[in-house]
Amino acid sequence: MSGYDLLARVMRDELSKNGFAELRTSDDVDAALTAPGTVLVAVNSNCGCAGGTMRPAVVEALRRGPAPDRAVTVFASGDAEATARAREYFTGYAPSSPAIALLRDGAVVFMLERHQIKPSTPEAVADQVASALAEWAKPAAERQDV
Repeated sequence: MSGYDLLARVMRDELSKNGFAELRTSDDVDAALTAPGTVLVAVNSNCGCAGGTMRPAVVEALRRGPAPDRAVTVFASGDAEATARAREYFTGYAPSSPAIALLRDGAVVFMLERHQIKPSTPEAVADQVASALAEWAKPAAERQDV
């Protein structure tokens, strides 16, 4: 295994060991993002703001709860097909790595892009994600959108 492959595995594992399912193909993405309910998507990458801010933030947000129905990740630095497909669901948003999206029933209800993640602290990003989860990961009867 090359040095880059080993480093990429560490970056992937940081999320997969903390409850995120890796989506490696377009079919994986379609199945996860079209299923009913909420899905938290972490667009992972090998940049410093992914490792220093995004990954710790989404892990912390999941620890706080409430939990989405699914937490998934695509790796922009390695799985181009899956990442491109995930970005097709992020209507109205330019491609961004890292990024954090929350979808409800296949539609984006919350998004943080690189330009919002990079200057922030992990705590500030975790607060924003946790707030979105508190609103959208609730049962339909408790949400304000119904």
